[in-house]
Amino acid sequence: MSNFCPIKRFDHLEFYVGNAKQAALFYSKGFGFTNTAYRGLETGYRKATSYVMEQGDICLVLSTGLSPDHEIAQSVLQHGDAIAVIALEVADAASAYRESTARGAVGAIPPTEEEDESGVFRYCAIHAYGDTLIKFVERSNYTGSFAPGFEPRQASQSNGVGLKAIDHLVANVELGAMNRWAQFFSDTMGFDLLVHFDEQTISTDYSALKSKVMQDSTGKIKLPINEPAQGKGKSQIEEYLEYNCGPGIQHVAYATNNIIETVSQLRASGIEFLRIPKTYYHNLEKRVGKIDEPIEKLAELGILVDRDQDGYLLQIFTQPVEDRPTLFFEVIERHGSQSFGEGNFKDLFEAIEREQAQRGNL
Repeated sequence: MSNFCPIKRFDHLEFYVGNAKQAALFYSKGFGFTNTAYRGLETGYRKATSYVMEQGDICLVLSTGLSPDHEIAQSVLQHGDAIAVIALEVADAASAYRESTARGAVGAIPPTEEEDESGVFRYCAIHAYGDTLIKFVERSNYTGSFAPGFEPRQASQSNGVGLKAIDHLVANVELGAMNRWAQFFSDTMGFDLLVHFDEQTISTDYSALKSKVMQDSTGKIKLPINEPAQGKGKSQIEEYLEYNCGPGIQHVAYATNNIIETVSQLRASGIEFLRIPKTYYHNLEKRVGKIDEPIEKLAELGILVDRDQDGYLLQIFTQPVEDRPTLFFEVIERHGSQSFGEGNFKDLFEAIEREQAQRGNL
């Protein structure tokens, strides 16, 4: 895609939710996001309400339909609260739409312009896995708070909990669909295969999955795609597909520069994480080498460690943040390593399976 319309960054992720006002409070109090813009009845918009939530370079948009026949309300009815839109900032939205659809993408929103006193805001969208949209956003001629129709909110000067950026965004698709969607990103947006994990790499005694990590030419946009593999029990991917009623975004990984401080604050605000047995930390440095962080603190918080040829990383995963066992979040701190914690896959999957068993879904 860099040849015809380079991607600048993740612009935002839009969540379709049942109650945006309550969701905004959850992401503010729980994850340290600040509400910076708003659109709804008070601003003259009669169809939906949206709260723009920001922290570091991360932008979330929480949207609720105001009538039962609105597409957002219909999505929530089927999928529950979920990430519905992956928005990518590009230099030329119309070109991104034209070139991606010419290469096989199915258009969802044609090139559109909206204008106010802050300039011209351009966007369009194509269909991806499940009901997920990929939205191309062009901001070069727009200086407003978020987009036309949104009013800025008085934001307090807060650093949140130290979340800095979206590291990667993981999707779950049905059995046999992973290769098709990997090819989709390659053909329509010029992504490359960064790494492929098979069912031998990602498995336990009960479940397994396969994964391909697709990456744009800049390396800023990483989109792993998972599909289930044959196992004795129901894999986490199958559980997700059942409760999400189809493919979609499984989790978002947020980067931080101080995972101990970030996770400590998240735990203090009530965010729950997967439980990791203390035995994981026995002889940890023999497995991963010397690290800068105190192992006893990592054990206290349940933070995992992995190393590759370029360095090491620290990561942790929340419990599902919805009543349905679907969406969750990862917090990751990288010290050179650009991998995804392959050495932790077995421990992570066993932790997830313990939670599945409690839900009666293993």
